Amino acid sequence: MAGKRVRDEGRGPGRPRDERVDRAVLDAVVDLVAEKGLGAVTMDAVALRAEVSKPAIYRRWPTKQDLLIAAAESRVGPLSVPDLGDFRAELRIVLETRLAAYGAPGVDRLMAGVIGAAAEAGAVRGAYGEYSARVMSETRNILERGIARGDVRPDIDVRAVATMVAAPLVFRLVGEMEPPDATLVDTVVALVSRAVSAQN
Repeated sequence: MAGKRVRDEGRGPGRPRDERVDRAVLDAVVDLVAEKGLGAVTMDAVALRAEVSKPAIYRRWPTKQDLLIAAAESRVGPLSVPDLGDFRAELRIVLETRLAAYGAPGVDRLMAGVIGAAAEAGAVRGAYGEYSARVMSETRNILERGIARGDVRPDIDVRAVATMVAAPLVFRLVGEMEPPDATLVDTVVALVSRAVSAQN
């Protein structure tokens, strides 16, 4: 990282975390994954790239798993969609926001790495599940809002539909190893909206 070395000044009890250190570390993780793959992410390598001490990293993220999830969440995390009075319009915002995030440098390999790491021996499955739940929380919110508003069928399985919304872009990115595009977003919006519409 160019410029001044980012240091974690000896932080006493009650002092706020230095956001510059957080950003430097998470950027380092994404850069390492993008350049060399998940195997390149070690605490030593991240500390060297971010120009911070290993204790500064361990205080924030005690395990490599915690660090990977935090890096993923720094690029693809929870979002907030305003009430537009129309489920279809709100769904489009969710998917277009995700489309932009997935197109950022290194995010494809990062997401593949996070998914792969979740299946490794010793992985704490709950941590990955909690991350996924946070990422999909706004999709569940807009579905529930649509049900309350009356433009989404009240009998749908909200969790199942939220999974169907999230899966196509991620699978195109990781499984098919191609960047998702606006055509895929249009297709998912059309299919999901039609499937859950209260007007059917």
